[in-house]
Amino acid sequence: MITANQLRHKYLDFFANRKHAVVPSSLLIPENDPTTLFTTAGMQPMMPFLLGEEHPVGKRITNSQKCFRAQDIEEVGDNRHTTFFEMLGNWSLGDYFKKEQLEWFFQFLIDEVGLPVDKLFVTVFAGSEKYGIESDQESALIWQELFSQRDIDAGIIENAAEGGIDKGRIFYYPADKNWWSRAGNPDDMPLGEIGGPDSEVFYDFGPEFKYHENSEFAQQPCHPNCECGRFLEIGNSVFMQYQKTQDGFKELPQKNIDFGGGLERILAATKHQPDIFKTELFWPILEKVEEHTGQKYIKENKKHFRVIADHLKAAVMLINDNVKPSNKDQGYMVRRLLRRSLRHWQFLNENTHQLSDLVLVVAGIYQQPFPKLFTNQEKIKEIVSQEIGKFEITLEKGLKKFNQLTSENQKLTGVLAYDLYQTYGFPLEMSIEEAKSRKIKLDKNLEKDFNLQKKLHIKVSKRGVDQRFKGGLANSATRTIAYHTATHLLHAALREVLGEHVIQKGSHITEKRLRFDFSHPKAVDRNELKKIENMVNNWIKKDLPVIKKTMDKNKAIKAGALAAFLDKYSETVDVYQIGQDEIVSQEICGGPHVDSTGEIEEIEIFKEKSASAGVRRVYLR
Repeated sequence: MITANQLRHKYLDFFANRKHAVVPSSLLIPENDPTTLFTTAGMQPMMPFLLGEEHPVGKRITNSQKCFRAQDIEEVGDNRHTTFFEMLGNWSLGDYFKKEQLEWFFQFLIDEVGLPVDKLFVTVFAGSEKYGIESDQESALIWQELFSQRDIDAGIIENAAEGGIDKGRIFYYPADKNWWSRAGNPDDMPLGEIGGPDSEVFYDFGPEFKYHENSEFAQQPCHPNCECGRFLEIGNSVFMQYQKTQDGFKELPQKNIDFGGGLERILAATKHQPDIFKTELFWPILEKVEEHTGQKYIKENKKHFRVIADHLKAAVMLINDNVKPSNKDQGYMVRRLLRRSLRHWQFLNENTHQLSDLVLVVAGIYQQPFPKLFTNQEKIKEIVSQEIGKFEITLEKGLKKFNQLTSENQKLTGVLAYDLYQTYGFPLEMSIEEAKSRKIKLDKNLEKDFNLQKKLHIKVSKRGVDQRFKGGLANSATRTIAYHTATHLLHAALREVLGEHVIQKGSHITEKRLRFDFSHPKAVDRNELKKIENMVNNWIKKDLPVIKKTMDKNKAIKAGALAAFLDKYSETVDVYQIGQDEIVSQEICGGPHVDSTGEIEEIEIFKEKSASAGVRRVYLR
């Protein structure tokens, strides 16, 4: 049986043999991209190149990207959803298109991975009359020919909602299923956003598991996108060929391929195992939970086991990428993951001190692809242990508050449940379980009112996020690009004034301000800050040229180029040099940048503070 490590290598080797450059995974926290808190897909670090910027390693690229999707946290508990996953990806930047992509992925699944061809079903875009985009008949016919070459008569089903798995293998779906952009459906895409139709491949676990018959969808026809669980999506080829404009959707001069396939899901398919938690990427964690709690991975416990395994793994991966538990942004998500893990553990066993032992299991699973995690496992375990210890006190207070509020109200309402969720981190299902265990009545509108409160909160929060991230770097706003280039000047000035121990630890850029984190053991005094500010402004006034050079990574380092996040770059890199006669800065970076420093407005350092132990933070405007 193929292992996870073998599957990952097979994929990368397959595309490397087809002239794709293999690039390393980016961090789970996007660098210089304020539009999102996490790397949620393999394409995210590729956006500048999908938008037309030239990639330093060429037009064909492949990798296995670490991803984290916070929006899936409430979905964890079924047999397939996770917050952390690896996305196998390949990209064509204006090179090959549909025929090569679909043929290669089909070939990979059958010839390299060994999936039975009769277990594969595919979907294509049905078109949009509103936007004048035709159905993707080209992909449907390509698929039909590919199946025919494998002696499979693949019928095309025009209306997937009517079923038809006994009549065909190629299903048309509208934009809500088979269109991809960062914003979602064409209706939700802002002007200038790019996207396109996609084609998904599904693995069929067949009728023997009786997923459909035993589901709430039993009275409806089954089809690849049916939510009964019979079919598992294992790969999605996006044909990035349109841009939304004032006059509708226009074809891009550079048509791209953006493919993503879940490593965990393809692995489950190779084992004909509909429960991804029974694969080697999760099962050792579940075995350790069984050992420490004395409980078994059986029907009534499965959700607890799955939440613990997924959340603990995701938290470990985020901590390994330098995200510490906190009450803000990414740090809050680490905290939330660990707290949910702890509470689900308590449903299995009250003794929670062994929960942090799972860190070592996760490190062992990923020792080969992520050796840094294995090296840091004891430090990460300590962070997890400390966070769990803190929450046990908070949790105890929350349970007391739960008892108090529920006794006063005599029943659990949606408003109360959401208050417990917001204040003490109680997910809805936990509050329901707590209420049932205390024989407290559940309000008939409990879930409806809870979801209403949640929607109201999301609406308010979204306003804040939209304002905060307006004109982010991924949108290529002029002011944001100027700030991005200013990070290089700031980095150089900090090293000049404070010393060469200063190294960038992170940044956050909007149109209104720049936040920059750097290594330094103590506070920077006012005089030093003024020197740094004056130095940056002097370089801006000199209107120094910003010169891009593409070169070998090792040669760039030897030539003196700085690289704050060296591991994320491939062997060929872009070096941005500021200045020609007077070289102010040389840094490895992914762009975009202004052409000369004169395009940057004069800056002001208006705040300096501690970001974490040994790391300081400055704010510019």
